[in-house]
Amino acid sequence: MTDTRGQKPPYETYGAGQPQPAAQPYHPPQAYPSPQGGGPSQGGQQIQQGASVTSAVSGGAGPSGAPSASAVRRPRTGARTTPRTRKARLRVAKADPWSVMKVSFLLSIALGLCTIVAAAVLWMVMDAMGVFSTVGGTISEATGSNESNGFDLQSFLSLPRVIIFTSVIAVIDVVLATALATLGAFIYNLSAGFVGGVELTLAEDE
Repeated sequence: MTDTRGQKPPYETYGAGQPQPAAQPYHPPQAYPSPQGGGPSQGGQQIQQGASVTSAVSGGAGPSGAPSASAVRRPRTGARTTPRTRKARLRVAKADPWSVMKVSFLLSIALGLCTIVAAAVLWMVMDAMGVFSTVGGTISEATGSNESNGFDLQSFLSLPRVIIFTSVIAVIDVVLATALATLGAFIYNLSAGFVGGVELTLAEDE
């Protein structure tokens, strides 16, 4: 059998015959209504202004990502480059008498030993210079008579006697210094309760 209906048109998709609307430019939604009389040109200007503000906030980078010359931050003239020294104001509210006594006892012992050593070194230097013999001869002649030789300074100021005398002075100094320092701590605590104590200002080393 032969088809006598002739050539048929190709199948068309659904809705192909309906008219297509013309393409319109896309306008993003706005949080606030645009002013009256504003057309597409004003919207474009607002978009361009927003883009310029965004580029200025982001550091003025151009299309290639390099910062522009006008966006480079310049240092301020006369700016302070040296770091500031931190300071703290403190107050000594109380001194522990027990700790003050221990510290003063050790310091007074060290001072007593230094006194003994200094006295021994001074005696040896003066003896080597002949001071005792010269002064002792003068005193013996002045105090002597036909029956006695006078006062013997060299035997009186011998090294053992000088060391013993200096040691006694050092022991007395240890006792007095320790007692006075402990008593001073008690007195300071009493006065600090009335006036607040000694104020100190501490600063960091530069």
